[in-house]
Amino acid sequence: MSEQLPSGGIELSLDEIDGLHARWSSSWTPNEVARRLTGIRTPWYVAAGWALDLFLGRQTRVHGDIEIAIPDASFPEVRQHLPGYVFDAAGSGRIWENATPEVLAAVHQTWLRDPATGKYLLDVFREPHDGDTWIYRRDEKIRLPYSDIIHHTRDRIPYLAPELVLLFKAKHARRKDQRDFDTILPHMTRAQRQALAELFACVHPGHPWLVGL
Repeated sequence: MSEQLPSGGIELSLDEIDGLHARWSSSWTPNEVARRLTGIRTPWYVAAGWALDLFLGRQTRVHGDIEIAIPDASFPEVRQHLPGYVFDAAGSGRIWENATPEVLAAVHQTWLRDPATGKYLLDVFREPHDGDTWIYRRDEKIRLPYSDIIHHTRDRIPYLAPELVLLFKAKHARRKDQRDFDTILPHMTRAQRQALAELFACVHPGHPWLVGL
């Protein structure tokens, strides 16, 4: 993704950003996303907070939205698989409605919108990759096969490995991120904790969460 944001789009005020919560009130559940993506060939997975709940096998908190991630090059397949919806790009407090290829090349976050209601239903992260190898967008040295990072529930819903979800959350470590870390850590295997510690050493040396690991 390009670091320079494209021109245009809608710049949101703080009140408008706060008001987005209402537009996400009808977002899909992991089961609904899996149902709608049945038959898709590209690797995909539920990300962020919902991924941790899928790892635990139960919902631990309210989620304001739902995020999935796909290889960036596979976005046209996902777009074709979900007809009747509009894809807006979002980044840095700005929204580009019905995003053009130029915008999609510059930001990684894509919001699926129901044009009839204006509600947002799904947040699609378009991630860097090299073929079947996933690349961490904040440090391209971290590369892992998709087959290693995607886990599945008993119902075959794919989700991101918990250590990688926590790696993403560690950057900002908001209150909900700290709560997620405290909830998930006791359920992680020794190997998962070790993997997270090694990732922190590379990306976030000295991070407070290392003490817990």
